[in-house]
This record gives sequence, C-alpha cells and structure tokens, in this order.
Amino acid sequence: MEICFWGTRGSISKAGLSTVRYGGNTSCIEVRSADGTLVVLDCGTGAHGLGRELVASSTPPRQGHILITHTHWDHIQGFPFFAPLRVPTSEWNVYGPHGADRSVRETLAGQMQYAYFPLALEDLGADVRYHDLVEGVFEIGDIRVTTQYLNHPALTLGYRLEADGVTLVYATDHEPHSRRLAMAEQIEQESVPGEDARHAEFLADADLVIHDAQYTAEEYPSRVGWGHSTVEYVVDAAVAADVDQLALFHHDPLRDDDSVDRLVGLAKERLDATGTSLSLFAAAEGRRVKLRRRSLARASAADGAESALKKPIGAVRDQSVLVAVADRALAAVLADAARAEGIDLLTATEGDAGAIVRATQPSLVIVDRDLPGLDLPTLIGSIRGKSGEYGAGVGIVIISTREDPEAQRREREAGASDWLLAPVTAMHARARMRAWLMRTACRWIRAPRPADEDQRMCALNDLYVLDTEPEERFDRHTRIAAALFGVPIALVSLVDTDRQWFKSRHGLTTTETPRDAAFCAHAILGSEVLHVPDTLADDRFADNPLVTGEPHVRFYAGVPLELDNGSTVGTLCLIDQRARHLSPSELRLLVDLGKLVVRELESKPVE
Repeated sequence: MEICFWGTRGSISKAGLSTVRYGGNTSCIEVRSADGTLVVLDCGTGAHGLGRELVASSTPPRQGHILITHTHWDHIQGFPFFAPLRVPTSEWNVYGPHGADRSVRETLAGQMQYAYFPLALEDLGADVRYHDLVEGVFEIGDIRVTTQYLNHPALTLGYRLEADGVTLVYATDHEPHSRRLAMAEQIEQESVPGEDARHAEFLADADLVIHDAQYTAEEYPSRVGWGHSTVEYVVDAAVAADVDQLALFHHDPLRDDDSVDRLVGLAKERLDATGTSLSLFAAAEGRRVKLRRRSLARASAADGAESALKKPIGAVRDQSVLVAVADRALAAVLADAARAEGIDLLTATEGDAGAIVRATQPSLVIVDRDLPGLDLPTLIGSIRGKSGEYGAGVGIVIISTREDPEAQRREREAGASDWLLAPVTAMHARARMRAWLMRTACRWIRAPRPADEDQRMCALNDLYVLDTEPEERFDRHTRIAAALFGVPIALVSLVDTDRQWFKSRHGLTTTETPRDAAFCAHAILGSEVLHVPDTLADDRFADNPLVTGEPHVRFYAGVPLELDNGSTVGTLCLIDQRARHLSPSELRLLVDLGKLVVRELESKPVE
C-alpha cells in the first residue's frame, strides 16, 4: 500500500514562506493498493495538486474513490477543483457521512451553488456516484474499509483501510472524550471508558495511523470542545494500540514549520519515555510512505460488523431523545440540539425519568448523574432489563460536569453506553446525538463468518463447481422450486469468500452479489431454513441494498446446503417481491428439495 500526502493543514489553508516544509494545503491524502485501487482521503485544497498530477500522468485513472470524513470546508473545498472529476471517460465514487437531512451529495452541491462557484455539481464531466455512510464496513476493490464516528462538532467518520496484509487508519478531526486523556494524564488502559476505548480499538495494530494532533496539552484548556486532539494524547493512544508508525496531521494554521518541528520534538520526548519502537513523524506535503506486511494480519476489525453502506435517509428523524438533566442551561442546549436535528424531545425532571422511559421507550436517553431523586443504576438496569431489541440496543448516555472514574466503572457495569462531559455546545451535542442514533437507526446486519469458515471454503472449492457453466441437473431444481412455491426467483447460491455465486438461477439475470449483502450468508450459519416473511419488518435486512434496490427482496427462505462432511456451502433459496409466509409443511418440502441439490453437488455429472 502506498500513501502520499497532498494536504496536511487543518482549519484553513496557509500557504507562504513559513509553511514550505510541511505544506499549507488542507487535508488530502492519496492511497493506492498493490492491486491498483485508488482512494483519496478527504478533498481539501490539496486535492487540486493531486488532481492535476493524476490527469497529467501517462495513464490517468479511469476509476477512483473519494472518502470524505466530514463536510467542513477544509475537507471539501478542493472537490470542485479536482481535475479528474471533469474527465468524461472516468468514474468516481464519493463516500461520506450522511447527516440528518442532507446527503453528502447535497452538501457538496451546496458549496457549488451559483452564489459561490461558476460550475454546478451536474456540470462535472465524469460519472460521479455518491454513497452515504454510517458506521460499519464496506469494500472498495481489494480494500476493506471500516468506518467509525469520531468526536467533532460535525458528524465525522474515521476510516480504517485494510489491504495487502497491512492496515492504515485515518482519524482526523477527533477530540478525546475524556479531558483527562487530552490533558496528557496517564490512565490505565482498562479504565478508559466508552468511546475512548472504542477509538483505541479502531487504531489497534495499525501499520500507519494518520491522526489529528492539532494542539498541545498546554493549549487545550482554551480549545475544549473544538473537536481536535492533543499531540500527547495521540502518542499515548498510538503506543497503547501497538501502532507501527504514527503521522501527526491536521497542523494548526497558526503553526509555522519551526513550530511543527517543536511539536514533533515534544511528541518524540513523550515517545522516548515509553521505550517503544513506534516510528513518528509529522505529515508533510509530498511525503510518500510505503507500507509492507510486517506480520500476519490480525483478524479484521470488520468481522461481524454491520455494513456502512446502509441507506440512512430518515434514520434520525422520527426518533426521540429523553433529556433528564438538573441544570437548566445545559437542558436548553441539549433541547436546541435535538430540535435542530428534527428529533422528538422528551424531558424529565426529578425522579420521573424511569416512568417516561417505561411509557415512551425513547431512542436515546441522556441522563444527568446528579439529577436529584434519581437512582441511576436502577434506571439503567430497568432499561437494559426490557425484553427484545429495545432493552439491549437503546443508547444510555451519562452527562456530568466532572470525570469520575469510579462512577464510570459502576455505570459501565450497569449498562451505560457512553459519557458526555459538560459544558457542551449545541453544535457538539448535535453531532453526538446524530452519531448515537445512527448506530441504532439503520437496519442491516452483515453476517459474521462461520466458526468453520476455513474448512467450509475448502469443502466448497473441492466441489469444483464455482464459476462453471449452467447445468440442467441444477436448473431443474430451481424451476421446480419456483413453480411449487409460486415465487418469481429461485436460486442455488454458493457462498464464496467475498461473494455469493449462483450455480443455478431462475428469474434472475445476475450471476453473483457481494457476500456482505447476501441473505444466504446468514442462512449458512444455522442448520434450519432461514425464513424471512417480510424483510421490511426484520432489522437484519430492512436497509439491505438487495431490499432497497434490485431485486427488491421482500420475502426470503433459504435452506442450508450441508455436505456429508458437515460443511455448509450455500443454500437453495426462494425470493419474492411481496411479503409471504411458508407453512410448516412447505418448510419441510423446501428442506427435501435442498437435500436433492446437495446430492447433485456431491455427485459427478453424467457424461
């Protein structure tokens, strides 16, 4: 994997004699995998130089991908000036976090309105496709991308890229949730609470972390809530996460080259005290880094995660938040944030938070640790004790004016989701509410890999059936299944490493789909028929692209195809565009048909 820095500055571009060595352009990084997949991380003013070089190269890229962390101007201002977007024969995919009421496309179009720019978004010559992201995973060519929300006054995603046996993490515009961590206090790793622990896991074992390090601990007290990290915190986090290389990024516009040198010196002093082998440098325009496999890759952080390519439109709206805080000014800030996001607001005063939760089941609970008359552990326990998905999935956020490690430990054990330290601005509260709600609002779960995945794949490959031509001995079964159950689509689906491939397909033209979206990837996890009468009523599939787009799956039933050696290699499945329900006798009949397909898989075709 090759990385090149084209813009390293934060907040605003700062060109001039004092920023020659580290650069004055805002965030933009070029990433290429060994297989040639091109990814651009953020589109600040550095994108102008990158775009010109790409177009002028002997082999200009015909396809590329732009991952935008958030839509503050220093991360998108170079988008209209990115020359490859004006090449008619090229194709670009643009990814970014979806807001409550604006998609990434709408935000990019906003900065190109008539009043600000001479060209509209529609005037770009390339085929540009836009993808709204939430937390989760997706794939770009040979690169697996994991997304995670960062702590910034706008909804912001960090990106973890895994390819070629190496891992790159891009985490810019992030402030630690704990002010103790930001102020460089040494905290035992096991006592790091909530979101800071999740961030540490996001960085874990990366070969290179490119991280926001805009401030020092000395500067931080006057910049609390601005959404940026201190260099001391970044060094501590990278050491704890066993990172191989660390690039300090998002340099403050007030920091000249000599000031960045001093920042690096401060970081190296702190690093030297740890005795670790971590390599550290400040990102500089034009610097190139090549990552090579240093060891066997750890299990992907994405394993078992939900897809990031959900359709989050409307995910936050029509939800509710319960705000139960003692301080009126703080309550007003949180109320303004909820209203700005279009979230229904519920308020609680002394002692009645539990009653409101029982009566309304809000989507998010923000509760003051010091609210009079509140037994906080009892409230958390009553919520978590509710049956079904609500009790397990609702976000419970504890807000307080002080950090109390012992109280946080008790609250974490009771089932608290996260902590918010007051005072907080309405803008920051909006971003946090949106992130908390996005995690539970979008309904599409990526199937985890079976425990016997290696054995299962060996059994599948030993069948020598993948990518073979259609055969009547399989096609007769899908024809019979479609006619017998009255469905338009019947498939013999084999679940490969990263796809499901159809050995036989009745009523469907495509030969394969990504494994991330495959219903059959869920079906092979058990031995019984996976029966989904109505996908729109099932949180595992409601926002799946095969439901929201072609072939618009509304009903699914798949019987696992288990070989004699115990390996499940795929399914015989039924699909309909309308909701329906199979009777017990019909389910038994589907099982019988599945056994016939298994017999064909394990037998050699008749010559």
